[in-house]
Amino acid sequence: MKKIAALLALSSILACQSEKKGGQTADSTNTEAAVITDTLTFKYDSLKVYSKLALPANSKDTTKATIVYPVFSSNKVNSFIQAAALKTDSPDDPKYKDYSELATGFIKGFDDYKKDNKDDQQTWFKEVHIKVLPQRKGYLGLRYDFIDYAGGAHANYAIVFNNYNTLSNKNVTIDSLIKPGSLPALTATAEKIFRKNEKLTPKQSLADNYFFEKNTFSLPHNFTITNQGLKFLYNPYEIKPYAAGTTELLIPFEQINDILKPNPVLPALK
Repeated sequence: MKKIAALLALSSILACQSEKKGGQTADSTNTEAAVITDTLTFKYDSLKVYSKLALPANSKDTTKATIVYPVFSSNKVNSFIQAAALKTDSPDDPKYKDYSELATGFIKGFDDYKKDNKDDQQTWFKEVHIKVLPQRKGYLGLRYDFIDYAGGAHANYAIVFNNYNTLSNKNVTIDSLIKPGSLPALTATAEKIFRKNEKLTPKQSLADNYFFEKNTFSLPHNFTITNQGLKFLYNPYEIKPYAAGTTELLIPFEQINDILKPNPVLPALK
């Protein structure tokens, strides 16, 4: 998990959400259903788990795990969304089967830590916010905001996009959007845009200010599909220092029309 200094605004998906303190128990609260013409209907639900351990002296804070997620009528869609939230970066990370286990697992980690570190008065928190992006017929885009603090100088933070073809019930990959063998062309176009955004000359080295492997530009696997183009996102520490935060890179469709292949998840292109 990459790190940045502050939590980005997540309040847009917390509307109508209520909270109930209850020790290490889950609190599930529905929000109003969201109906979008010609697309899927969903609602937001939430899960909260609190540590039962006593608060530090003179503190109103407590260790808490919060997960906000959309719920669709389709079990396949819900399973896809949940599986992405539970995915880990390392085979050594704990494996959880659902949102509840993810939240309670974090609280258990804190409680176990406190047993051996009673003098540490710092509380922890974990938040997972899954937001449904503007839908199109056949396409469901999701944004996952992960943030957690388990001691140290600052919180861990990452934004992850996931793309779902609602017609085939499959994950959308870059390979499914571009013609075979055209990834180098996509990367070359992306690098030109990146250099322009970063105010770099075409031949300027990437070695000094970026963390690209072998100082060669590359695209992240993290992307979403907008009405304007393919938007890629680098999380903190992927290509820049912690203080730089995230870096977005939009590749307009008009610049890559010749390498796109027909796919119902893409917006109607002229």
